[in-house]
Amino acid sequence: MAVEIRPATPEDARAIAEVHVASWRWAYRDILPADVLDDLSVDARADMWASVLREPRERSVVLVVADAGAVTGFASAGPSRDPDVPDGTAEVLALYLLESATGRGIGRTLFATLLANVGDLGYARSTLWVLDANRRARRFYEVAGWHDDMARDLYEVGGHGYPEVRYVVDL
Repeated sequence: MAVEIRPATPEDARAIAEVHVASWRWAYRDILPADVLDDLSVDARADMWASVLREPRERSVVLVVADAGAVTGFASAGPSRDPDVPDGTAEVLALYLLESATGRGIGRTLFATLLANVGDLGYARSTLWVLDANRRARRFYEVAGWHDDMARDLYEVGGHGYPEVRYVVDL
């Protein structure tokens, strides 16, 4: 069976949570402390994603990628949360794959599909936040045509703040 990208449903919440936790653990293992990653809860993430999928925000999208029927990644976007961006700006809120799904073009396809959906929702541009130390993700976004707009913030997790960078692209 081929890789399928489709809109997420509430029934996908647990699988999304499993990917979310597993992908954080591999993608951030050299960036965030081990105790922060060890404390991640699939159950808590499943509850969060179930809520998101049962009551979606207006002009938002959550997609899953399924390989042989199993969810191996997901992505989400919606209205930007940043007060300093123009109206009509979306924000990519999540883009995660299992480590075993990387390196095969699945992430690029999922990301392109997400952005096509965002454009279909009427957005003219999009932003995303990425940890400054996440060089792999930053290269991925830059290759996809995104650029650092020089906005900076701190991502708070485990009682510490980690520098993050905002990227932007016109759709």
